[in-house]
Amino acid sequence: MIKTVFIASTEGYSGKSVISIGLVNMILGKAQKVGFFKPVINAKGPDKKDDHIDTIISHFDLPIAYEDSYALNWQEAMLHMESEAEGDMMDIIIRKYKNLEEKYDFIVVEGTDYHGEGNAFEFDLNAQIAKNLRAPVIAVISGEGKSTAQIVNGALTTLNNFEAREIKVLAIVTNKVPPASVADVKELLEKQLDPDTMLVVIPADKTLQNPSMREVYEKLNGKLLFGAEQLTNRVDHFVTGAMQVPNFLNYLKDNVLIVTPGDRGDIVISALQANLSSSYPKVAGIILTAGYEPEEPITRLIEGLQTVVPIIAVQTGTFETNNAVGAIRSKISAVDPKKIQLAIETFNTHVNLPDLDKRIVTFKPSGITPRMFQYQITSRAKSNKKHIVLPEGTDERILKAAARLIKQDIVDLTLLGDREEINTLIQRHNIELDLNRIKIVNPATDEHYNEYVETLYELRKNKNVNMEMARDMMTDVSYFGTMMVYKGYADGMVSGAVHTTQHTIRPALQFVKTKPGISVVSSVFFMCLPDRVSVFGDCAVNPNPTAEQLAEIAISSAESSVKFGIEPRVAMLSYSSGTSGEGEDVEKVRRATEIVRSKRPDLKIEGPIQYDAAVDQVVGSSKMPGSEVAGRASVLIFPDLNTGNNTYKAVQRETGALAIGPMLQGLNKPVNDLSRGCTVDDVFNTVIITAIQCQETA
Repeated sequence: MIKTVFIASTEGYSGKSVISIGLVNMILGKAQKVGFFKPVINAKGPDKKDDHIDTIISHFDLPIAYEDSYALNWQEAMLHMESEAEGDMMDIIIRKYKNLEEKYDFIVVEGTDYHGEGNAFEFDLNAQIAKNLRAPVIAVISGEGKSTAQIVNGALTTLNNFEAREIKVLAIVTNKVPPASVADVKELLEKQLDPDTMLVVIPADKTLQNPSMREVYEKLNGKLLFGAEQLTNRVDHFVTGAMQVPNFLNYLKDNVLIVTPGDRGDIVISALQANLSSSYPKVAGIILTAGYEPEEPITRLIEGLQTVVPIIAVQTGTFETNNAVGAIRSKISAVDPKKIQLAIETFNTHVNLPDLDKRIVTFKPSGITPRMFQYQITSRAKSNKKHIVLPEGTDERILKAAARLIKQDIVDLTLLGDREEINTLIQRHNIELDLNRIKIVNPATDEHYNEYVETLYELRKNKNVNMEMARDMMTDVSYFGTMMVYKGYADGMVSGAVHTTQHTIRPALQFVKTKPGISVVSSVFFMCLPDRVSVFGDCAVNPNPTAEQLAEIAISSAESSVKFGIEPRVAMLSYSSGTSGEGEDVEKVRRATEIVRSKRPDLKIEGPIQYDAAVDQVVGSSKMPGSEVAGRASVLIFPDLNTGNNTYKAVQRETGALAIGPMLQGLNKPVNDLSRGCTVDDVFNTVIITAIQCQETA
């Protein structure tokens, strides 16, 4: 069973609160600890609460603090968007949500309220959040003031927009549908919706939609003169009391709000009398305008009545007050338990609860977004801190990445280099790195230098390495750092910012060596594309692998993807798909695919297959119909280094994708190589994945 459902609307006042309340009530019957989370709220200022969060927490007595139930207010979210810091905003939301996920059995997540400008922008924000939380969506579409065709088209457009972003829609809810249109809306949508998407059609209900006298009182900021005990009265109509009493009485309807100048005592008395009479409809309340209050005789008369509807005095004129009343949109609040119960009854009546429950239980999220991937790997690294050595301690990028890693308390670090030189560099570049929180080692003067030399000599003397050569080699930071890992003084190493790949990994190949059963060291990049994370291998180590080596690379890459939370669907790439192509290169890929199938029949694998058929569902279904991998590949294995290296760099540059890696596979202990063109982010992320590898090998 999934742990969350995201309730999203496409416009303001859609009635999504009814769905939220109903779903929380339903889940409370099945889960002990239920949380509620609204990523972005409309409340302005620190002292203002989001009414809907307050309503749900208080009514259901949820064990969650208000401040934990949201991530940002609308103004904070806009500041992030305006400063192009959307990624930071999403990180805040994910972190807040993940904190709740650890504490609760199920979390109902509710999208924004669409009270700002730009519905398309707000829809996209909600879609991004749902995708990053890996949450299926219940989409709520308002039918208020719309024709049948508009409701149906709106529902289908909403569904298509979510599915285009690869977000699963559990249910489409058309709410506030005119009663005369309910049957037509249901029939038309049932014909066009896939059975995987549940349909709910809820007719308009003025009992839920119309405001109470309490809401009128609060919105108008008036003075309550009488009738506090009847503020729950529902307002279905309002009328201006500006005519003679006989004519005025003809305009009364059930649950009417009367707006009249405060000096019209005749209207007030006749309205109160009509409310007591069985011959006239029920009056909801009275608003006295223009700053007038009833004169003393009228007040004394009202005070003597046993039942008095709410009477509210306001400073605004009658016309302005009427406009304000007409603009009031009702909300379900904690002080109106009757309306909350009605919302629950509405949900239970129109939603097939067993069907929805089944869909929630059986839904399995697929894929992972770049932001969620980065959050998860950072959390994993923090959960079991490892010690990483960075041999290139005098490189500015290394120092900046080290500062971030230490500040976030992700790993323990050793930098190789001269302490004074490193201190000078951090001062010169204004890097906030606390040298007291890291270890700095100068290989030539370190207390372990002689020990490392002797170990290297013993390991390599059969390869014509004498003691003098061992001493010279151990002054090289790559050898020294690798020896720290080999001897257990560090858990892993990351290098290559100023050294070649060969220089970085040669020591590891010489004495750290490969795991049992592994004949080839290979690499993968985690390609963080805008809407997914893919694994690319091998793009850094093996120039022209054989079919057997290619199969081993594929298996290692699939295992790496599993370790990092990515379901492996392996595509063995070539210039041909299926059986259409011939030639030595495509035959190599075909043989490699068969080797993988024989060794690992549990893996989903396809090959040979072209890149477009591997990642594009339309092309994949056309070229390789029925394939479990085509169009949905998550692990892409390139036939040679030329293809792999150029492709990963092309994808990175042209799409803006974040490429994390390369991560070396197959070594006994983690040693990873950086590109000499790496950024601070590259160093930061590579250290994190190295730390996770260390957890696996511990």
